[in-house]
Amino acid sequence: MLKINGLTVSHGAIRALDNVSFSVEKGGLTAVIGSNGAGKTTLMRTLSGLKSADSGSATWNDHNLLHGKPEHHVRQGVSHVSEGKSVVAQLSVEENLDLGALWRRNPAEAKKSKAEVFELFPRLHERREQQADTLSGGERQMLAISRAYMARPQLLLLDEPSLGLAPLVIEQIFQSIRHIVDSMGVTVVLVEQNAMGALRIADFGVVLNLGTIAAWGRASDLIADPAVRTAYLGF
Repeated sequence: MLKINGLTVSHGAIRALDNVSFSVEKGGLTAVIGSNGAGKTTLMRTLSGLKSADSGSATWNDHNLLHGKPEHHVRQGVSHVSEGKSVVAQLSVEENLDLGALWRRNPAEAKKSKAEVFELFPRLHERREQQADTLSGGERQMLAISRAYMARPQLLLLDEPSLGLAPLVIEQIFQSIRHIVDSMGVTVVLVEQNAMGALRIADFGVVLNLGTIAAWGRASDLIADPAVRTAYLGF
């Protein structure tokens, strides 16, 4: 389980997260939604070791996420896909995937993970020798998610995977994320401004507003909540 308790994070004089507490059940998909400036990306960067917290705690199982470098968290089963389709542009699709599995000591297991990725995203298999900077935006996002999966994560942190993508591609990405949860046993925390799309595929939802939790619960309950619908879902 991911447990966050009293998490407070500042950017200089600005408090980005203020006493945030919630938990994420293992094997589920939790969507974190909210407007720009709500603290969503700060939350992800803090959990992955890219940003220091002022106070509070955050643990994945017994692993303390507020101490240690990002690469240490990866070895403990926590992978982060940052906003912006982060891939190594100069490397091929297959080289990017191999980079994600760099620390793994069992080549057979890494090869199995690559086969799973190619089954999930057949387009990547078709373009496995193609340089990453020649891919479309959607393909680069598929590659970013796949590279993170190659590290064999138990907890996958996804920051705005739908950003800048066409609606049909977004639907494909969202369904693939759901498949990663259901068929591959990975726990996912999904940060999204596409609030309705994220909640529709999620088990639970967290609504952030100016660094604090405005609502939290089952995703279906949040969609049905008139206050959440008016303030965050646009209807």
